[in-house]
Amino acid sequence: MHRRPHSISISISMVAKGLLASLLLAATAANASPVLEKRADPITVTIDPSYQHPAFEGWGTSLAWLAVVTGAYPDSIRSQLVSMLYGPNGLNLNIARYNIGGGNAPTVKDYLRPGGAVPGWWKAPQAYGPNDKDWWDPNNADHWNWNADPYQRWWIDQIKGSVTKWEAFSNSPPWFQTVSGYVSGGIDATAEQIRSDKLDAFSTYLVKVAEKLESVHGIKFSTLEPINEPNTNYWKTTLDGNGVPTGGRQEGAHVGPALQSSIFVSLKNKIASSSLSAKVSAPDETNPSTFLTDYFGYTAAGAAAVDQLNVHTYGTSGRPNARDLAKSAGKPLWMSEVEGSWGNDFTSMNSGLGMAQQIIDDIRELEPSAWILWQPIEDRWNMVKEGNLQWGEIHVPFNCTSTSTLSNCAILTNTKYNTVRQFTRYIRPGDRFVKVSSTGSTAAIKSDNSGVVVVHTNSATSTQQVTLDFSGFSTISSSAKVTPVTSSASGALVTGTAVAVSNSRAVITVPASSVTTFIVSGVSGVNAANALIQSSKTYRIQGVQSSKYLQSSSDGNSAVINTLSSSSTTQRWTFRRLTSGTTYGSRDTFAIVNGSSGKRLSVSSTGATTLEADSGTPSAAAQWILSTTGNGNFAIVNSNVRAVLDVNGASTADNAAVITWQPNGASNQAWKILAV
Repeated sequence: MHRRPHSISISISMVAKGLLASLLLAATAANASPVLEKRADPITVTIDPSYQHPAFEGWGTSLAWLAVVTGAYPDSIRSQLVSMLYGPNGLNLNIARYNIGGGNAPTVKDYLRPGGAVPGWWKAPQAYGPNDKDWWDPNNADHWNWNADPYQRWWIDQIKGSVTKWEAFSNSPPWFQTVSGYVSGGIDATAEQIRSDKLDAFSTYLVKVAEKLESVHGIKFSTLEPINEPNTNYWKTTLDGNGVPTGGRQEGAHVGPALQSSIFVSLKNKIASSSLSAKVSAPDETNPSTFLTDYFGYTAAGAAAVDQLNVHTYGTSGRPNARDLAKSAGKPLWMSEVEGSWGNDFTSMNSGLGMAQQIIDDIRELEPSAWILWQPIEDRWNMVKEGNLQWGEIHVPFNCTSTSTLSNCAILTNTKYNTVRQFTRYIRPGDRFVKVSSTGSTAAIKSDNSGVVVVHTNSATSTQQVTLDFSGFSTISSSAKVTPVTSSASGALVTGTAVAVSNSRAVITVPASSVTTFIVSGVSGVNAANALIQSSKTYRIQGVQSSKYLQSSSDGNSAVINTLSSSSTTQRWTFRRLTSGTTYGSRDTFAIVNGSSGKRLSVSSTGATTLEADSGTPSAAAQWILSTTGNGNFAIVNSNVRAVLDVNGASTADNAAVITWQPNGASNQAWKILAV
């Protein structure tokens, strides 16, 4: 939830949302929009249903600030905002993340940004300050305020009929469970901020609040996330010369991997003894690279306590590595928060195209089972103050009153609101994203097998001819057709003329600077002859970095790389799908069997590859998952050691050892799988 423009090399992660406006403005100006090409070349988008992501859980948002503020607005305003987020003609969201506030001490004057002071659920004497930290007893009913946070809770009641997944999350414990005594972070932003002697009390706080919300509002939390962007250096409380806090502007706490582990174990134990059925989700890290640093720093018990992995994509490097870690761990992965600004006005398509490409890239590289906005409703005047940035899809002043009307508390939308709807209106829970050949497109097959939805961006300033190739489907009915729905400068979600599918293809021209959803009916199934991996075929596995081929070692006990030998069967492999059924899932497991020895590829406890007899049910060490972004390269992920197939030391020498190593995205971990 840390605000920063996201495709620039400069890190703004030391600043809380809304700070250093000039730096944000300069950074955003450098990254105001996707690069607009003058001319769009024709493109063929091939949809491959033989590589299917897990069933999609849906689209959502965190409530937090937007709900704390707008829940107090007149019904004419707040009800319209609810409809714009969760209504079928709005963003059509189905996931909500409720923010369990921490709250500063009663004597601390509010210094957080509008909405940032999410109320805590404690009841303290009004004279208590930041240093009064050892008074709270969770078993004392007088220490709880069960009427807390009325406006975020108003939102719960309005949207619960549309929400299929609830997650509760915390940005900071209450002040009395922090080291600094403030919920905006430590005085030292890199020091541990959650008191190690209060971990069980913190877990109790979260669990009891979640229990109360379930009981009063009739909802069920699927997951409970105790921390947010923990292993970062920007959760800092700044004090003036009189010891009065002047920043940061939101709740947050630095927590290193070891302390995270202890929190997860504590929370899991507290949940187990409660009425909750929620699972622990974590770590809601700011980007995939830091997410991996966190995970590989966890204790075994800490990692085991986490049931769902959450990551943000404010930084985008390493998305495939997070994907592969989640696959190896066998845990669902959510893209649990992102926002950004790609422009400085409401009408330019720059903003809409930027967000659309963010969604496409997140889906393609991360393979999340849910995709969550941070704050789709932003403070209009805060955005104006920062140079008319376009964070959020909807802007409304955060200083409206109980007597405001839509005329003096106007609701404005930018083009992101329309382009996000190009995804959320048509790709729904239960659908499955699949591999596509274009980095400017994403596609999902419908849960009822009635067709497929393709979303395509054209960032050029000219029209583009798009050919959709459906040859990967086994059934294409004679009435199969493609209906385009487009958002561009000419209008939002404009339905075009349907085009018939002919010879497994459909050709449609899309407008300049546009996002188009192709609603395809009459295609289904998987054409086994065109499937990405076929058990009946033999393959060579070529290292991308070395251009050499995987083979058994001279003693037949491990794997190495070597120069191509076209006649040698030791460089030939078969992939036997171990996952039952014909799911064609991107998390399916395979036995990889050598064509010469008949042995299957496995890995030892030290990470070295081994070749073992292909008999009996393979252990997890001999089960492999294939990951691709659609660029022709694969990561080969082991199901046992949280690692991928790797050429040791990035060697290019003949007979270089092939091992497993934690995913890092290097080319010595990339492989081509080539049919012989």
